[in-house]
Amino acid sequence: MAKTFFITTAIDYTNAAPHIGHAYEKILADVLARYHRIAGEPVFFLTGVDQHGQKVQQSAQKQGVAPAEFAREITKKFVGLWEKLEVRYDNWAATTDELHQGVVQKILQRLHDAGEIYKASYSGFYSVRQEQFLTDKERGPDGTFGEEWGEVTEIAEENYYFRLAKHREWLLNYLDAHPKAVTPAYRQTELRNAVEKLSGDLCISRPKARLAWGIELPFDPDYVTYVWFDALINYISFAGYWNGDEPRTAEFVERWPALHVIGKDILVPAHGIYWLAMLHAMGFADGEIPSLLVHGYVNIAGTKMSKSLGNIVDPGLLADKYGAEALRYYLMREAAVGQDMDFSEDRLVMRYNTDLANDLGNLLNRSLNMAQKYRAGILKRVDAEREWLAGVYETAAQYADRMSGHQVQAALELAFGLAGKCNAYIEAQAPWKLAKDPALADRLDAVLYNLAEALRVLAIVIAPVLPEAARKMAEQLNAGAAPAMGDACADRALADGHELGKPSPLFPRIEAAAAE
Repeated sequence: MAKTFFITTAIDYTNAAPHIGHAYEKILADVLARYHRIAGEPVFFLTGVDQHGQKVQQSAQKQGVAPAEFAREITKKFVGLWEKLEVRYDNWAATTDELHQGVVQKILQRLHDAGEIYKASYSGFYSVRQEQFLTDKERGPDGTFGEEWGEVTEIAEENYYFRLAKHREWLLNYLDAHPKAVTPAYRQTELRNAVEKLSGDLCISRPKARLAWGIELPFDPDYVTYVWFDALINYISFAGYWNGDEPRTAEFVERWPALHVIGKDILVPAHGIYWLAMLHAMGFADGEIPSLLVHGYVNIAGTKMSKSLGNIVDPGLLADKYGAEALRYYLMREAAVGQDMDFSEDRLVMRYNTDLANDLGNLLNRSLNMAQKYRAGILKRVDAEREWLAGVYETAAQYADRMSGHQVQAALELAFGLAGKCNAYIEAQAPWKLAKDPALADRLDAVLYNLAEALRVLAIVIAPVLPEAARKMAEQLNAGAAPAMGDACADRALADGHELGKPSPLFPRIEAAAAE
């Protein structure tokens, strides 16, 4: 049996309302998971919510509710949104789960026993927004801490520290030996530069007197675990790690290592430094270190979305207005993985009408109508134009290559390039003219067969991004509703005498008034 494709996303921060950036990340991970499923691989897709930390505690206090209740209500919003956007995960990680808390405490105890965690006093500055201690490296040229740190307070207290700096040389060597550890490559360069500057250790506790909402340290009940140390462990705790007496369970070994899909803002230091060093300290070998797929921001007019600017875009409202598949397609088609994109509702509508309604939907409708009109929906397989179909299968193979490399935008360009090729083929072959000449009956049969077969391939390759549209296409083609990537490259898969279904609008156009 093939190794499981294990894909995770950064778990959402419970103190934030879902926005279009969250949607981009989850849809990207869902698309990759769906692709690997149709490629015949076992898949384990994990996502969830980070429910601990000082910001959650403070927000709950402002609302006059317990942190657990506050976290549950916010979590419902994320769960509902992913359902609406057709994000289908295999397991849900909630850091308040007893299973997770048990794994975190086992790991903390083992690291403490191994001397990887020690207690020390600290006096300095602390960012409430980022929930981390600051050093002079975080100061700006004028000596102050920038707006990105939010409220900064000066504190003095004892805490527990993870020997992060101890793993600096290992991490540098690991990155040098594994040039594809982080995608895109320039993000790996960015990470390595940050590791070069690494000097101090990581505070992994907060006194209960200041923060009670967290996982208690197993070796000191007066402290809870720092939210990042807690949250990062979700990637293994919900994948079967230490679900019993031994850390490496059979199900965990089958799944690990994972591909982590994360935003560029949490590559350094959380995932690229803290997490990899934690895994190394836990005894994970170099071959067991996860890969990091780092995406950019979804911006508004070049500016990052924020509550203070009032430019947050609600993906749930967009899905209600245009449909989940329109939003999924737009986000995946507009941004190359790793790069920022500017959100534009006008471009969403343009993409829908041009690509989905015209190029794909109209292609399906025209092809089926012609097959019904000229051949009562019955296909006849002939040898003419076989080289044209070879190009269709080659496009599918190139698509698979792009998707295997996580290049979703490039894969979609190939898929919709094929739709454009089919539309041009119709215009060049003019089936309505062929139908008028009995001597050209074989040529007409070849054209109608080729179009139906190309549409069958298209129904497979669009399935990861547009699962419902793919299902409807397969239904109208009478081609089966279970897409498999290998079938997209199979020569002449539709049988001689195959009967096509009746056409039905796939993507009705969005008129200007409806888009307002």
